[in-house]
Amino acid sequence: MDHVVYLDYKAREFENLKKGIKSMIIRGAMGRKIPYGKVEPGDKLFFIENNGDGFIKAYAFVSNVINSEQLTKEESLKILEQNQDKLHLDIRLKKRFGGKRYLVLISIKDFTETDAFKIDRSSFGNMDDWLPVGDIDHVRIR
Repeated sequence: MDHVVYLDYKAREFENLKKGIKSMIIRGAMGRKIPYGKVEPGDKLFFIENNGDGFIKAYAFVSNVINSEQLTKEESLKILEQNQDKLHLDIRLKKRFGGKRYLVLISIKDFTETDAFKIDRSSFGNMDDWLPVGDIDHVRIR
């Protein structure tokens, strides 16, 4: 399955993935929301920055996924700290994900830049930062 993943522009997530500093994506929530249970090894992630330009500029493949059980605030913070070398979170993202009851840790491999393209988001009612699109060609604007 293909997924469109929004990366935090201010935290330089795209640049850190590109440079190989970052090798893991995180999502967290107080409940089990996407991508919890929806992403698997072998899936393809297409990356777009949340800077308003709307262009997908790279992709990578999922090598491993950890969907946490329900966590306490302390357990959540401990997981962030244990994986900080791969997550490379800035202080703002640590605050955003620290303390969440459910975390999804997605290890990636084969980060590859691609010719930039836009997608049609009209079939996605929510303004989420993770879109399970099935097949990227169904949403790619040509």
